[in-house]
Amino acid sequence: MYLDRRQLILGASALAGTAAFASTGHAAVDIAALHAPPAEGEMALGPETAKVVVVEYASASCPHCANFYKETFPALKKDYIDTGKIRFIFREFPHNQPALAAFMLARCAPKEKYFPLIDMFFEQQDTWLAAPLEGLQKIAQLAGFTKESFDACLKNEEVAKGIIAVRDKAEKDFGVDSIPTFFINGELLKGETSIEEFRKRIDPLL
Repeated sequence: MYLDRRQLILGASALAGTAAFASTGHAAVDIAALHAPPAEGEMALGPETAKVVVVEYASASCPHCANFYKETFPALKKDYIDTGKIRFIFREFPHNQPALAAFMLARCAPKEKYFPLIDMFFEQQDTWLAAPLEGLQKIAQLAGFTKESFDACLKNEEVAKGIIAVRDKAEKDFGVDSIPTFFINGELLKGETSIEEFRKRIDPLL
């Protein structure tokens, strides 16, 4: 199941497994620090002027994260992102080598293809995880990658380090220890979360 670790530069210690669980919390973080874009650039949907900012940390190979994207995210996007009520920031938090590889490909692709690739990784998660290297290559081809650009991306040390830096900062500075983890204007929310729970937390802030 796992990719050639030499291709991805980093050792196993950099990607220890992270369990996801459902829970909520009232802890808040430094919002300015949380909302500061990473060196690799921010991946976000919705207006920068929105009163509410939702930050998600997720892993491309996490089934809990995939369930969120399939069951909750469509309504969140339709009712809050597309209407300009919230800004949604997606942050990479790979918990294994396949997830790191997927995020590397998303970062190597043109920016306008980032979220379509993320959508495909979650929608087709069971399929590509069965044979990650082959599965990711098939998805990448749809985004315009050649075999050469695919291989080059997975060997790009700077891309890998940038993604790991996002994860490390989340763990060290914001206490992220499970996936998916959300922050709504700095307030912590962990685990698979229903659209009803998001409404309860977002609507009073609008």
